[in-house]
Formats: sequence, structure tokens, C-alpha cells
Amino acid sequence: MTDTPPAKSPGPLARLSRARPTRPGEIYGVPGQGNTFWLSVGSVLVMLFVWWLVTALGLVKPLFVPSPQSVLAKFVQIWNQGFTNTPFLEHVAISTFRVFSAFLLACLIGLPLGLAMGMSPVMRGIFDPPIEFYRPIPPLAYLPLMIIWFGIDETSKILLIFLSVFAPIVLGARSGVKSAAIEQIHAAYSFGATRWQVMRHVILPSAMPEILTAMRVGIGFGWTTLVAAEMVAATKGLGYMVLSASQFLQTSVVIMGIFVIAIIAFAFDLLMRFLERRLVPWKGRM
Repeated sequence: MTDTPPAKSPGPLARLSRARPTRPGEIYGVPGQGNTFWLSVGSVLVMLFVWWLVTALGLVKPLFVPSPQSVLAKFVQIWNQGFTNTPFLEHVAISTFRVFSAFLLACLIGLPLGLAMGMSPVMRGIFDPPIEFYRPIPPLAYLPLMIIWFGIDETSKILLIFLSVFAPIVLGARSGVKSAAIEQIHAAYSFGATRWQVMRHVILPSAMPEILTAMRVGIGFGWTTLVAAEMVAATKGLGYMVLSASQFLQTSVVIMGIFVIAIIAFAFDLLMRFLERRLVPWKGRM
């Protein structure tokens, strides 16, 4: 009778390749669920490293792609000395005022209109054609009309940004109305709810996820249109700073201005994500 050899312990490779237990929601849960913070940080660091490496090796002339150090130095210089005799924070404040004034105006008009279009075929039939007509037109196309009709003051700039933000918010609110389940609406009516109560307690909560997404998309269009809005008779603002620097081939100022616009827009997007988690915690879980 031979003794059976003792079982060998798994090697290090076998232990590393051993599948761990599946966590709840990883396979049959919400698609895309998971924390991506460190992946995002690593992605940003890799891009910054590639940027630094390309400029350090001299693969691209500084006129076209300045080094990260020169962009940072230019930011410090403009922060301390300003740009075109205007403090840097004043440029930021003016551009932020233009974008968020247009955004708030678009929300005040677009959200009720979008909800009305989603609930009423009459409203949808009246307002859908003009919105769909102008929506795909680039802002630069109707910039001359804004100047002819409203002059070169702040009104034309804010209205130009407003038009770029307005359509996504209206369409998002209109689409959000369709998210309400017809069973919930019938149940509310069967319990004696009025049309306003159904709108407030059933349709609006169901539409909130799409409304918040539309607001995030709309503010992105607003920042995109900012540079076009500050092309005409502007002497202050981030878009003006980028355009003015490009005329004098100050690439470091151009890139710095782009980064500042992106950081402000991203900060607002983070705020909207926070509000989304607070206001619609059920999104993606039903």
C-alpha cells in the first residue's frame, strides 16, 4: 500500500490568478457601476507626463505646444499682473457671469416649456418646429443676427449663449416626461389626484434624472459658445483672453485659458453630479 503524496500548495501565480468571489451587482447589477477615481487620476497623470516628455525632448516647437512649466509660469504671471490691464479674476468673473446668466435664464424658460411640451401635444406642435429648426445651427451662424438685433453689449453675448443652452434643456425636460410609468399615473388618478398633483408628485420626480443630465449637457454647450460670444467687442473674459492671445501667437496663454475654462466647467459638472445623487438617489437602481 503506497502513501498518497501530500497535496501541493498552490504557487504564487495560481494564487494571483484565482478568481475572487463576485460582489453583488458586478455581473447582474447596474452596468458600469464601480469607482473610477484612481483610474481617472492615473489617466490625467499619464497625459501630463506625455505632454512634458514631448516638449522636453523637443519633438514639437514651443510655438505649437509649450511645455507644462511655461503654461504654469504664464498662469502665475497673469494671476499676479492680469491680462490687458485687467485682473485675471475679473476675466473669470465676467465669463462666469455671462455663462451662468444664460444658463439660469434657459432653465427658467426651458424647463417649464419642456415639461409642457411633454404633456401637451398642442404645446409640442407649436414649439417643436422652431426649436428643432435652430438647434443644429452653429452659434457662429446666428452671431451676426444677435449683433444686428441687440447690438454689441452684454445682451447679445448672453442671448447667444442662452440659445445654445436652451434647446438641450427643453428637449431633456420633454423627454423626461416620457420616463413616468403610465401605471404610476393611472394609480395616482385612481386615488383622486389632480392633474397638478400628478405632475408634481409623479411626472416631475420621474423626469428629474433626464432634466439634470440635460442641464449638464446644456452648461457644456454654454461654455463652448462663450468663445464665440466674446469674439465681438469684448474687452474682458476668458474667451476674449484666448482669442486675443491667439492673434499674437501666445500659445501658452491660449492653453492656460482653455484649462481654466475646462476646470470651471468640470467643477460645475461635479456639483451637478452631487445634486443628482442627492435629488435622484434612485437613478440607475430601478
